[in-house]
Amino acid sequence: MSVTDLFLLLVWGTLVGVDLVSVPQMMIARPLVAGPVAGILVGDFETGLLLGLVLELFQLDVLPVGAVRYPEYGPATVAAVAASHWSGGPMALGIGTGAGLLIGLLGGEALHWLRTFNARAVRAASAALESGDVRVLARVHLGGLVRDASRACIVTATGLAVAWIATVIVVTLPPRAIQLAGIVAVAAALGAAATGVMRLVGRGPNLKWLAAGLVGGAVIAWIA
Repeated sequence: MSVTDLFLLLVWGTLVGVDLVSVPQMMIARPLVAGPVAGILVGDFETGLLLGLVLELFQLDVLPVGAVRYPEYGPATVAAVAASHWSGGPMALGIGTGAGLLIGLLGGEALHWLRTFNARAVRAASAALESGDVRVLARVHLGGLVRDASRACIVTATGLAVAWIATVIVVTLPPRAIQLAGIVAVAAALGAAATGVMRLVGRGPNLKWLAAGLVGGAVIAWIA
């Protein structure tokens, strides 16, 4: 664990956090993107890819409609990769996933707080906004961006702290417990993904296409 790694992960986690809502919305907040990049930053692409895949499965159970509350898996994935890498790499998959789920919940709460602060800022400037004051509009937008960046930075920093604590805890665990945690993490991720997919697909004609896709994918994987 080096200062450079911590700085790079903090910057990447902040960028991933603001991508979810503010800018640039390039989908880098998806765990499948955030994880591998975090892995490259710490020199452990395999761990980054594995954690990205596992947390992406959890992400599939999220339906971000309206003001619904949901975990934020972007910065959480960065923290998860750090926790797994510092705790032993791919073998510590369960440790990283646990840290990621915890930080994901924190990130979700932080998003709720951000919405509350943004709503207050808009209400405070409502008179000027209704009059068409462009400067006030720009200030409100900039304030929202700064708040979101600060939120993402704090969530990522907290996640990295949790990752460091995980490295201390993992030393006290027997190898079998670490392996079991990884199996549980993957099973839970598959269950969450299946629940999310079935909710989206429903029981109509799309269910047949889903079954066909699963069978076709299994056949291709078996042949390959």
